[in-house]
Amino acid sequence: MARRTVYKERKRLNAAFLAFFGGFMGLHKFYLRDVGAGVFYIMLAMVTINVVKFPISIIMGIFDAMKLLMMPDSEFDRKYNRNLLKKERDHRARPRAKVVERKTKRVRNNPFKKSAVKKYKEFYIEESIEDFKKALEIDEGDPDIHFNLGSAYALTEDKDRAFFHIARSVKLGFKDFEKILTNDDLAYIRIQPEFDAFKENNYTVTAQSSGKAIPESVQKQENLLDQDVLLSQLNKLKELRAKGILNEQDFEQESKKLLRRR
Repeated sequence: MARRTVYKERKRLNAAFLAFFGGFMGLHKFYLRDVGAGVFYIMLAMVTINVVKFPISIIMGIFDAMKLLMMPDSEFDRKYNRNLLKKERDHRARPRAKVVERKTKRVRNNPFKKSAVKKYKEFYIEESIEDFKKALEIDEGDPDIHFNLGSAYALTEDKDRAFFHIARSVKLGFKDFEKILTNDDLAYIRIQPEFDAFKENNYTVTAQSSGKAIPESVQKQENLLDQDVLLSQLNKLKELRAKGILNEQDFEQESKKLLRRR
């Protein structure tokens, strides 16, 4: 029978206390389950005591303590309580799965979306990002894919891409603005200086407000994506016309519709 692993929550203030008073021996590193770093602190203390009669790791411990004291709780949990976050996700898996099922009826024709959602729920964030990107190649106009991809990028602290895909989801019809303001996975972008301007501008990245500039790289990325999507859709229409599925009249009508949307 497999032994069940029990994860205890690590407290930021406890870690800071250990770093300040026992950091020279790496006590805070052991507390935070970073055994390798803890052993390094011990060896560094022993070597520097013998060489310069002063454990340099004391300074490092104090520095770590100050860093922990200034760290937001959400960032601390992402770094040191990841297993508990995954456990909490599992606990909420049933209601969350219902939400995903309700919002992703287009999954049937987009297998990468289904696999991406599964990996995201299991907290394999980097892997889910790759699948979400592949899902967008099949259906770039799906707002749920963009929202989930933006959330995944927020968890990896890639704020420019997170802002871009959240804005893209809103542009494509995502209306649950309360979720943008409360979802735990988006906590990182909410603490960014650009977020107030992002919110005041109705969750778009094409303007500035409150003197806080939306990243220019994000706006350029959105414009390029619009152009790429339009070109891809026009090419698909040409293929259908070449195969005889669309006649010339239908081709012209559908092409005009695409151009009007842009």
